[in-house]
Amino acid sequence: MTSSTDDAAGARTARRDATAAAAESSNAAFRIDRDRIATSPFFARLGGVTQVVSTTDSGLLHNRLTHSLKVAQVARAIADRLSATASDAAVLDKLGGCDPDVVEAAALAHDLGHPPFGHLGEQVLDELARERFGLTDGFEGNAQTFRILTTTDVRGPTAVGLDLTAAVRAAVLKYPWARLGVPQPHPSSMAVPPRGAGEPAEAPGTGSSKYSAYFTELDDVDQAREPFRRYIEPWQQTVEASVMDTADDIAYAIHDLQDFHRIGVLQQASVAGELQQWTRHALELSTVPESRMATRDGRSGYSLERLRRRLHAKDSWIVDDDAFAYAVARVRRELVDGLLAAVFDGSVEAEQAIAEFSTRWTERLVEGIVLTESPSTRSGHVTLRAEQWHEVQILKWVHSRFVLLRPDLALHQRGQAALLRNLVGELDEWVRDGSEWYRIPRRLHDLVELATTEYQRLERDRPELLRLSRPAGAGGEYDIRTLARGRAIVDFVASLTDKQGVALLDSLSGRATTPWSESFVL
Repeated sequence: MTSSTDDAAGARTARRDATAAAAESSNAAFRIDRDRIATSPFFARLGGVTQVVSTTDSGLLHNRLTHSLKVAQVARAIADRLSATASDAAVLDKLGGCDPDVVEAAALAHDLGHPPFGHLGEQVLDELARERFGLTDGFEGNAQTFRILTTTDVRGPTAVGLDLTAAVRAAVLKYPWARLGVPQPHPSSMAVPPRGAGEPAEAPGTGSSKYSAYFTELDDVDQAREPFRRYIEPWQQTVEASVMDTADDIAYAIHDLQDFHRIGVLQQASVAGELQQWTRHALELSTVPESRMATRDGRSGYSLERLRRRLHAKDSWIVDDDAFAYAVARVRRELVDGLLAAVFDGSVEAEQAIAEFSTRWTERLVEGIVLTESPSTRSGHVTLRAEQWHEVQILKWVHSRFVLLRPDLALHQRGQAALLRNLVGELDEWVRDGSEWYRIPRRLHDLVELATTEYQRLERDRPELLRLSRPAGAGGEYDIRTLARGRAIVDFVASLTDKQGVALLDSLSGRATTPWSESFVL
């Protein structure tokens, strides 16, 4: 009897030891993934890529690198908090787990695909990819990130991507579907589509506005998500992706506001006036017909009322008018009457005020994290409580209303858009010039050959995907050479920093006084 008991105890100990060893092995692999991402030159280049306003304008502003570091910090804090709560830990086991190293790696990687000039560059490259080259899946920063991690970065052992674990690759997939067609049924056809799956209003008929993979990487998506299929729906994020996505929202809501307070763009009077007008006239504004809202958006209070209505239309699963009003009051008290009440003058006191605002809001939002087994299709398994969720919406609205819609920023961005269009056009002409083929930048040469191989493989193995491509060649059929050239040029331009994009166009236009160097091109 004793021997049998000892044997059973020994077996249990052996299983525990084996489990611990497996966990340690996977943890080591996740840390290797994180280190590969952090040491990739694609990560380093984010220091020269716009967050909102070009990094050349002020050393005080966040760039994509500093933003990614802060997202990683917030994401790890969320993962640690979930893992430390017994009830949450039990739910996490049912959903596939939540490893802090995986979350941190995904957060560091999430913006690798952002092109020069941030979201503006993303819009311009998408338009050019679709209209000039017939690439139906266009360009999207999240899809470009996944392409870098699995294909175009060559620092992994196989020199094809970074050879990351399935967990980390799956955690990067914020929108685990292609723009069109995959998976079937496509998430855009759901009664309440997941966030990002709907078509953009400005480009109807083009497919989902957000997606995380091009046709060329769909096999990698399937392989990365295979271990999680029994835990989540085909359109759902993994828990670790949901943590990263929520952390991105938190960081964006807080840190960009700090930037524009620093450089004097966020003015207390203008923000206070909008919030006060809505608060005083909320009931009256709620009765204004929609047709009049569109024509009076510039009047104080109307923009905030339009936000309230949009939230009702899209996020009925969580939106609440009382919570919305409380969020307006809190933002007014802490941002407008608090942080913005004193002009930033570079003093120690001013720096401390920003640090305290950031710390207080980050802690508040992280404490508002909730985990659910059956979330709305508009949410991941990890989200914010209703109170904090509304506060994030208001903070993001302040950023949009008083920063992104400024006329001086629009003027700046129109110039950047023209630069990118001219740059893509010049490169396209160069690549198509047969006599110059062997003189194009070596990296671009290699990307054309890579993309040609990829589209030939798609034509052989999954021709139905290419048939989704808009006619780009003679006879109204897709043209492999055009698709490959377009994807390669987009890859090349997307890998530049803001300054590199300007310098390359100067060289191609004859304005540069020194030859272009490839030494810093990825």
